[in-house]
Parts: sequence; C-alpha cells; structure tokens
Amino acid sequence: MQDCSQEYVVKNYFYYYLFRISAAMGQEVFYITFLPFSYWSINPYVARRLILMWSVVMYIGQVSKDLLKWPRPSSPPVVKLEKRTTAEYGMPSTHAMAATAISFTFVVTTVNKYKYPLELGLLGAFLFSTLVCLSRIYTGMHTVLDVIVGSLISAILTALAYPTWDLLDHLMLTSPLCPMFCIVVPLILCYNYPKLDYYSPTRADTTTILGSGAGAIIGFWINNHYVSNVSAEEATHRIPSATSEMLLMVLAQFLVGIAVLLIIRQIIKSLALKSLCSWYKVSINDIEAMQQMEIEVPYKFITYSSIGLSATVLVPLLHKLLGLN
Repeated sequence: MQDCSQEYVVKNYFYYYLFRISAAMGQEVFYITFLPFSYWSINPYVARRLILMWSVVMYIGQVSKDLLKWPRPSSPPVVKLEKRTTAEYGMPSTHAMAATAISFTFVVTTVNKYKYPLELGLLGAFLFSTLVCLSRIYTGMHTVLDVIVGSLISAILTALAYPTWDLLDHLMLTSPLCPMFCIVVPLILCYNYPKLDYYSPTRADTTTILGSGAGAIIGFWINNHYVSNVSAEEATHRIPSATSEMLLMVLAQFLVGIAVLLIIRQIIKSLALKSLCSWYKVSINDIEAMQQMEIEVPYKFITYSSIGLSATVLVPLLHKLLGLN
C-alpha cells in the first residue's frame, strides 16, 4: 500500500476548487442528489434511462478495475488529494465512465423531449465529462490513459445500449418479473464480485450502486402499476421559463426529497447493521467484521435499495401531499 499522506501547497485556488468540485460530480454526493432530482423535477422518462445507464456502466467499470488490477499513479511523484479510494485499482476511471454515460445519455434523452439545439447539449455534455476526467488527473487518482479508456468504454456502452432503451424501459415498467429480477440478479453479482488479496471499497461501492438502481427500478414498476401510468411522458415540451415561483417549487422539491432520503438512509443503515451484527454475533464497532461479505453486501444493498425505492415512490407521494408538483 502506498503512503498517501504527503503534504502539499495549493498555489492556484481556482484550479484546486474547480477540480475538487468536478471530482465530486462522480461521487455519491452527486448521485444521491442529481439522479433523484432528475426524477422529481425534470422528467421520469429521462431519469429512468440515466439510472439504468449509470448502474450498468458503473458495474462494468468497477469489475474491470479488479480484474485488470492496474495500479493508480505512484505517490510520489503525484500527490493524491483523496484518501478513501487509494486502495482501489485505477484502470479504467469509473468517474470518467459515469460522467460520460450520464452527460451524453441526458442529452440524447432530453433532446427528444425538450426543444433545444442538439449542438448546445453535446457541448455541455463534453464540457461536463471533460472537467470530471481532468479532475481525476489533477487529484492524482488516475493517469491520462485511465480516463481516456474509461470515457471510450462508456461511450461504446452507451451507443450499444441506445437502441435497447425503449424495450428495457417497457420491461422495467410492465414485466411482472421486474421486482424479482432487480433483487436476485444484483445480489448474485455482488456476492460473486471478484475477490482481492486485501480489502478494497470497490465491492461495497458496487453494491451501493446496484442496490440504488434496483430500488429505483422497483419504484418505477410500482408507480406504473399502482400510482400512475407514463402516458404523459410521451409529449414533447418546451423548456419552461425560469420564473421565481418555479425555482422555489423546484428548490422545495429538492430540499424535501433530500431530507427524506437522508433520514431513510440513517434509519435503514442503523437497523440493517444492528440486525446483521446481532445475527452474526459481532460488534457493530468491529471494522473488520463490517468489511466481510456476509455483512457488507446485505447491509449496503438493503440500505441503498431502500433509498432508491424511497426516491421514486415515497418522495413523489410526499411532494403530491404537500402540493409540490
């Protein structure tokens, strides 16, 4: 393991904050805010495709890292500005993969629903993904090759998946097997995740991603069957004018939704950990026990599938109850 406790001096705060913020666009704080926001305040049609592509691309990227086992850049000479992911391998960059998939899927999906120039959307997607890629080089977490390969893999996967989006969307919404599939398949993938000689957070992160995606997709299915159908999504809309009332409504939706998700996360996380630790007779403060597959996988999957389900079912119902839609 490399020592990443090097001291450093920031000489250009503009680049420092620009790339630290850009790096956050590929982390949990972005996923747990932007993806639910896209469902609440943009369009469920768009959100379903974003969540699907994010889940698939991130799983492939995480598994690829632990199969290829290419190390991250040596420190020194680089200074690593992040600590948590230093135990992970570097090739490919999942930040680059997620940023490319999310940004270009967003453009390709919204351009059919809202009237705006495709060129402008593609430029925005290119700038977003480029900033995230550059942030991984700046923070010392990836090489140029890591981010290039990650972006290319993601672009290829998005292009290959694009013709299947409507079919997969139909199956997600209507198939009676959807809920069972979304529980069984992700759990099989998580329990059969590639094993390493030392502990790495990649399995935990992968379970978090698959759990969130599974919960959200089950929520889509529940909404279509028991709450409302999706016929209203088929229309093409103009981008609405940004009035103060609309901005306040969107802000209220966001704040209420995020507050609910954070509460759900804390409650379910606590209950899941206590139950699993009691079952396996280990202390909840035993870090090594928490890293064992028997506890880590179900705890992460239960917690984050609950968040995905709450984001797509509970929060929209609460918005409706509070008159925020």
